[in-house]
Amino acid sequence: MKAQNILISLSVFAATMLASRTFAQHQLSAPLWEAKENLPVPESVLYKADTKELLVSLIDGPGNVKDGKGGVAILNLDGSMKNAHWVTGLNAPKGLAIYRNTLYIADLTAVVSVDIRSGKIKDKLEIEGAVFLNDLTVDDQGAVYVSDTRTHKIYKIEHGKYALFMENVKGANGLKWLNDMLYVLAGTELWQVDAQKQVKVISKGFEKGGDGLEPIGNGDFIVTCWAGIIYYVKANGEFEKLLDVQGKMNTADIGYNAKERIIYVPTFNQNSVVAYQLK
Repeated sequence: MKAQNILISLSVFAATMLASRTFAQHQLSAPLWEAKENLPVPESVLYKADTKELLVSLIDGPGNVKDGKGGVAILNLDGSMKNAHWVTGLNAPKGLAIYRNTLYIADLTAVVSVDIRSGKIKDKLEIEGAVFLNDLTVDDQGAVYVSDTRTHKIYKIEHGKYALFMENVKGANGLKWLNDMLYVLAGTELWQVDAQKQVKVISKGFEKGGDGLEPIGNGDFIVTCWAGIIYYVKANGEFEKLLDVQGKMNTADIGYNAKERIIYVPTFNQNSVVAYQLK
């Protein structure tokens, strides 16, 4: 009996070690750098590979107020400031997305279009009934999808006009168009939505509501929760916690440099952007 108990204990220990090893497949490096200069309440980072720049949306005040103080800054890839006032006069700007030569910005109740070559605002499309536009993405034909976290809706913009795409998307936030599918962070779940608006729950059970969403290949994603958590989410729905800095800093809408596997994290209330490498 004693030998049998020892064998069982060893089996349990081995299984625990194997599970631990499986859980720790992915890690983040120590911070590569932290940019702190002229970054008032950064919410979203967009990696721009062609110009080797980071576009950073700056709320500069409360996240739900139309005060005209918000904007977009440009950082170099080492975290140094390139242009602190590239776009100005926005209202609590959040998510960013690019299609061809246009940058789209989720600007509280409107989607703002900016000419990338000049940094000038081209258009501002107000969405009636919108309360807290948060993230956006663009499909292969140039249609823009934007989430409204407070009203639990997603809108689609085509040819300068918007229409309701989905409703009852609890806590709708991070969006990403990938391989003819719309991926959505809906509260503590990651959804895949097809052309018929059929929902497949890819993963669920995040500790907090999801915020940033970046695909990293093979069906895997990096997911952030604004409260200060970063997850690695596998294609089969399993996820690993890469970082938990709750109470120390926020982890909002990240950017991702796929070539160098670098994640750029806007810390929101800590007024900085931190870079980590995914291992």
